[in-house]
Amino acid sequence: MLMRTDPFREFDRIAQQVFAGAQGTWSRPSSMPMDAYRAGDEFVVSFDLPGVDPDAIDLDVERNVLTVRAERRPQDSADGVEFQVAERPSGVFSRQLFLGDTLDTDRISAAYDRGVLTLRIPVAERAKPRKIAIAAAGDDQKVINA
Repeated sequence: MLMRTDPFREFDRIAQQVFAGAQGTWSRPSSMPMDAYRAGDEFVVSFDLPGVDPDAIDLDVERNVLTVRAERRPQDSADGVEFQVAERPSGVFSRQLFLGDTLDTDRISAAYDRGVLTLRIPVAERAKPRKIAIAAAGDDQKVINA
């Protein structure tokens, strides 16, 4: 269903999370945390994007590769304001998922609520279990689960 990514890309993503000191940029975006699970006949993927405006989120699917990009702009500070602590990340965030051929990428739905982007990806009809009739030597037919 969901395919694992290139291990070197995954290592780079983890290293970037651990050693990230700078904001994500369009050429070198930061990663975003996600959960993925199967619920019945669909896969659900949730991304944490607190403080991101829904208009700043971009979703693309090309050749079974789903790309999620988002941008959280830094908070505007008035003149004379001096930050004592600034730990909330800002900049560009991105994540790619390699979707298997068993998922229906034409019917992906997306919803954004309280800082969580949730994608629902249906399992393709051709990937669902089905029964296949087998013709016997006579007129009788047996049904076998496939």
